[in-house]
Amino acid sequence: MKKLFLPALGAALMFAPAAHADMDAAKALIEKHSKLPTFEAPGPAFDAKACMADKKMFVIPLTNANPFNAAISQGFVDAAAMVGFELRDWETQMDPAGWIQGINTAVAEGFDLIDMQGGLPPEFLVPQITEARSNGVKVTATHNYDATTQQIPEFLDSAANTDYVTVGKIIAAWAMVQTDGKVNALVLGPDEITPTAPLRDAILNYLKDNCPDCKTQYINVPVNDWATKTQPAVQNALLADPTINYVLPVYDSMSQFIVPAIQIANSDAKIVSYNGTPFVLDMMRDGDIVEMNVGESLGWVGMAGTDANMRLLCGLDPVTVLNTPAFIFTDENVATAGNPATFNDGYGDVHKAGFAKLWGLE
Repeated sequence: MKKLFLPALGAALMFAPAAHADMDAAKALIEKHSKLPTFEAPGPAFDAKACMADKKMFVIPLTNANPFNAAISQGFVDAAAMVGFELRDWETQMDPAGWIQGINTAVAEGFDLIDMQGGLPPEFLVPQITEARSNGVKVTATHNYDATTQQIPEFLDSAANTDYVTVGKIIAAWAMVQTDGKVNALVLGPDEITPTAPLRDAILNYLKDNCPDCKTQYINVPVNDWATKTQPAVQNALLADPTINYVLPVYDSMSQFIVPAIQIANSDAKIVSYNGTPFVLDMMRDGDIVEMNVGESLGWVGMAGTDANMRLLCGLDPVTVLNTPAFIFTDENVATAGNPATFNDGYGDVHKAGFAKLWGLE
């Protein structure tokens, strides 16, 4: 039996069909996130005005210098104005000393909750967070951790998390479809930022699992080195391998340093990324190197983060996943983002009426 079985098995392996990229799933993912976002309530309706009447919230962004963080903070400010409670948006320039000062100020001035927003790494501030909580202050994070792959640390009271894995999959799926399963991608990101890992891994793993002929390489470029190290790193990679057809920075603000590298290397590589940063959407509208960008309404993010925090302060069931859909911008719809583009145009405004109704304001 063995003499008959083994040759048969060898023949079966020899003539087995080659693995192919899963194009149908990739196209379905792209189609789903090319539709205008709809509002899905993150939890039951509640009387936000009544339960927040004697409470106040303190928001500490990663840095106000980043328009991304500033736009999320504005969403918090707008939500607080709708409901009618005190909220303070702390000024910081990506400086741990400034983050610590913000925590100390919130505790000293009797705020009920501190939210660390938009990538600020709470792991650097555990002693200060622990001290704040010992004084009765709730400490949370918004738009910082992945909803499925990262656990909310025990030193936080809660967190409103983003589906970064899906964003990474969309980026990878797009490149896969555009190249008919022949991606050769350079992926870049700053490893010190909390959301980088799920985004980076989702891109790399999606291509590994779904595209047998795709190739990738990854370069870590810390945020503080973007202006000096991104362009030479990309330029050197493109010159070393002219077949690279996609550059996939996990955050689209890196694009300003990548475009010159592509041009100098005389490469046909395209950029696909995440964040929907206005100047990058403007680059897409005015040029052809930035091909696709996955964005989300940051005003919506701020309102959703406020919703999760209010539920925590009001003793309601926790909400740990932001209800902010990822949305694809391309040449075909980038004009809807405005000229110049903004962080909120192009997504529709269903969230405004949705949250107003959810909070009992209409």
